[in-house]
Amino acid sequence: MNAVEIEEAVSALAESPFDPAEFPFQFLEAFGNKPATIKRLRDGHSNSSDVGGVLQRNNIHLAAAAEGDVAATLARLKSSPATTKAKAQFILATDGDMFEAEDIESGETVACTFAEFPEHFGFFLPLAGISTVKQVRDSAFDIRATSRLNRLYVELLKDNPEWSKADRRPDMNHFMARLIFCFFAEDTDIFNGTGLFTATVDQMSEKDASNTHEVIAEIFRAMNTPINDRQTAGIRSWANVFPYVNGGLFSGSLEVPRFSRIARSYLLHIGSLKWTQINPDIFGSMIQAVADDEERGALGMHYTSRPNILKILDPLFLDSLREQLEEAGDSGRKLLNLRNRMARIRVFDPACGSGNFLVIAYKEMREIEAEINRRRGEEGRASDIPLTNFRGIELRDFPAEVARLALIIAEFQCDTLYRGQKLALAEFLPLNAQNWITCGNALRIDWLSICPPTGTSVKLVGDDLFHTPLDQAQIDFENEGGETYICGNPPYLGSTWQNKEQKSDLEQIFGHRTSGWKSLDYVAGWFMKAADYGLHTPAVAAFVSTNSICQGQQVPVLWPLIFDTGHEIAFAHTSFKWANLASHNAGVIVVVVAIARNVAKERPLFGFDDVGQSVVQSTKNINAYLIPGNNVIVTKSPKPITQVSEMEFGNKASDGGNLLLDSDELSRLELSDEQKEKFICRIFGAAEFIQGKSEYCIWINEGNAEEALAIEPIAKRVEGVRRMRLESSKDATRAKAAKPYLFDEVKQTGDEDSIFIPSVSSENRPYLPVGILGKRTIAKAPNFALYRADLWNMAIIASRIHLVWVAAVCGKLKTDFRYSNTLGWNTFPVPTLTEKNKDDLTRCAEDILLAREAHFPATIADLYDPENMPANLREAHERNDEVLERIYIGRRFKNDTERLEKLFELYTKMTAGSGAAKKKAGARA
Repeated sequence: MNAVEIEEAVSALAESPFDPAEFPFQFLEAFGNKPATIKRLRDGHSNSSDVGGVLQRNNIHLAAAAEGDVAATLARLKSSPATTKAKAQFILATDGDMFEAEDIESGETVACTFAEFPEHFGFFLPLAGISTVKQVRDSAFDIRATSRLNRLYVELLKDNPEWSKADRRPDMNHFMARLIFCFFAEDTDIFNGTGLFTATVDQMSEKDASNTHEVIAEIFRAMNTPINDRQTAGIRSWANVFPYVNGGLFSGSLEVPRFSRIARSYLLHIGSLKWTQINPDIFGSMIQAVADDEERGALGMHYTSRPNILKILDPLFLDSLREQLEEAGDSGRKLLNLRNRMARIRVFDPACGSGNFLVIAYKEMREIEAEINRRRGEEGRASDIPLTNFRGIELRDFPAEVARLALIIAEFQCDTLYRGQKLALAEFLPLNAQNWITCGNALRIDWLSICPPTGTSVKLVGDDLFHTPLDQAQIDFENEGGETYICGNPPYLGSTWQNKEQKSDLEQIFGHRTSGWKSLDYVAGWFMKAADYGLHTPAVAAFVSTNSICQGQQVPVLWPLIFDTGHEIAFAHTSFKWANLASHNAGVIVVVVAIARNVAKERPLFGFDDVGQSVVQSTKNINAYLIPGNNVIVTKSPKPITQVSEMEFGNKASDGGNLLLDSDELSRLELSDEQKEKFICRIFGAAEFIQGKSEYCIWINEGNAEEALAIEPIAKRVEGVRRMRLESSKDATRAKAAKPYLFDEVKQTGDEDSIFIPSVSSENRPYLPVGILGKRTIAKAPNFALYRADLWNMAIIASRIHLVWVAAVCGKLKTDFRYSNTLGWNTFPVPTLTEKNKDDLTRCAEDILLAREAHFPATIADLYDPENMPANLREAHERNDEVLERIYIGRRFKNDTERLEKLFELYTKMTAGSGAAKKKAGARA
């Protein structure tokens, strides 16, 4: 469940008759607990409450109280030994009249009437696995409003199916934007009278809703008609009380969809909410989902937390403003210089969605400006920061409208906060007709037409705030000597998930620059456009991106192009989870990367230490892998650049399923033990090696082929291979039909040990899975193996330092490590090893294998579960890391960043000159 669905369920529970016996289970069900979980609690199998309530381990201890006994019941829950033993985070007591709860970890409490408890549902979101920040808890209104608006939207489309068609959907979305404005305006005295819009609809429309659309249309018509023109226009007296709004919000068609009784009821209920609590930081992204069919099923997943957005905006320019404010002290001249600087700052989000970044940037700047005015004795002064300096491009029309509306609301709220409501109201209406959010494809639009170079002026005057052409912003603009900061969270989309239009967007940007553009994530287009923009005017651009653009094969494709424009990485934030409001935090792993042509000597690199604490490192350069150091690009190498053994693919069958066998298929062959010993081998792919699954193969060589083919069940399967290969469209595969008893690609005899490495493995393990395959055991492609290699090679692969190299340069499949021999192993910098070094590493590898063996039959997946890794195995790996890292620097590395810094330093030295150091491989004869 997502946050909006939870809110709906909680609200429904509060509106239902209170049942003391059922309430605890109903409450847990509202937060996404599955029927089986509820059943175990109800049956008592997993309920260990000692006060007659319901106790869910690690979550909550709750109980229905006797009438008037809520506080005492909550105290009993808190002092309960079972609460402590089960590590419950929350306690909750209610008698159906009053409601009290406490977060034991934080000490925060809730006390309200039972009917009001849905207003606090954000307090309990951790019960659903949703990691929250305080802002989300304080913004429960936005989620509740979104939930109600979603119900209304769906109901209106049901009654007005023609409005759901592509040509009418913009009208429907525009109608919703008008409603949102009306709800906000009637609760903030923008309309003369609290609740004016909702009350007028309630009083003037019939209870059966037959004329509701006409009443709303007349109110909209009034707000689109100047006061002096209303008599001529024939505005009805009951609508004439509404102010003139205009600004494009109420221009154009005033048609309103027809309402059913249910839709009318939804509208009135929405109007009864406390819209003064609207938070444009979060509200825009929630409302955006209401109007999008694909996104409505994921309501609440678009929330972008303010702390995450500030990871971009603070180092981009806000920290600089705050530092200048601090330096200015009470100097009137310095404060004035800062205020003048801020008035010329443009913030441009070319993937603005519903305006989260722009709204937060605006509000943060207004806070700084208010402090300047306070220090200068000019409190209540009109703001010098124009909304038109907060530019955006958004592909879809409704989010673009919501972005403008969110900024308008943010401006009014800031004016109310810093200047007083009287002045804010006096200057708010009518809305300005200037427009600064463009609806269109950001990868096709010339950004210079949206944000012209500083030092020039553009005068393209428009008259409609809410209807924008595709290729220009309609504003009066002069920004002589100003600063431009580009930011945002563009769509990521790996190459596999891009549609034809999106691939065409990337081809248009990259096709003439590189042949490797097809491998790029969609977000790469924004980075390249920003770099091109920066060639024409000074700017700093910082985007949230999937970390894949700073890993693996995308790095040598994208980053040389950006560096060639003269841009460098100005600051960055290493991988972190970009959370949303979905259950169990289905956030994506992202990085923040900023690029500019004029970069400071010291560049901040934000990240985390080994225990997860935030750290910032000042460095002279940040490379494309987000590591301090030179702008080195790691490229594939056909051979190892150091003395390690050569790593190859496993054996490829190309057999049509005939040479590979599961246990049942092997049994059905009815081979004798002697035949199995000669012609059957265990074969290992990633699943077999990591999870302990069993797979076999028919393994025949030239010397025993005649004997094998004399065995009828084997001969039948070999014939199946021959037919499959002959039918292939590939010449090379058809050629292999001449010897169908052999694997397509044979890398080993089957009579030797090998070191096996899965091609894909989970990022959650502290070490890469690697191990020894014995005789008569085959490595399967596309996994990797070292054949006839010394055991010390395994110690290197099993090390922490190798894992962090692979994570950086090989990239990932979704979030899993994707190993590569040419990119991860052949390029791995290893210092020259002495014979003693090799002996020490060999013993380390043996100790790791012995530690695993002590826990037989535990699988690799069992042994390397980070929460349950056996102590002796962890100690063996720690010794291995100690030995190897001392070879590098004479001590253990402090953290992964230091490991990567050293590796990139060595890689640069080893590949200087010819592109790859030519060193003899350490293969055994």
